[in-house]
Amino acid sequence: MMSFTFKQVTWREKRNELKQVREKVFVYEYHIPKDVEFDKCDLSCQHLLGFDNHGNSIATARITQQGEIGRVAVLQAYRTHEFYNLIFEQIALCAKELGAEELSFNCNIVEKEKFKRCGYAEQGNVFMEAGIARQRLSCPLSRFDPKPFTLVH
Repeated sequence: MMSFTFKQVTWREKRNELKQVREKVFVYEYHIPKDVEFDKCDLSCQHLLGFDNHGNSIATARITQQGEIGRVAVLQAYRTHEFYNLIFEQIALCAKELGAEELSFNCNIVEKEKFKRCGYAEQGNVFMEAGIARQRLSCPLSRFDPKPFTLVH
């Protein structure tokens, strides 16, 4: 049986491992330009790095002090509902440690209704990022539900 571990890291500590996973997923697989994928926010965010039972880096996520989730990249072989539940549970724990009271993320507009049915609220207007229509959604940390999540850029 596969087991996974997650470690909270900074960009300065684990930049290479974080970049490697995010490049595979977002730059090469989803064709997001590198200058959009890697931004100044990486330096100030708390990052999660996920490992398989052999110690290989297989997933990333970042979260701001205010609870904004981003750059949730999972290597293709590990994209299961169970794994996403695990990583988003870790994100929620990290947000709680940071003192965030709500979680937010920039939702791909085609997935918005799924999140609204789970209690997420719209914030602001629709905008374009990397050629994708998005809208910020949020919910109180106390009501955070990881079930609808998959990749989050």
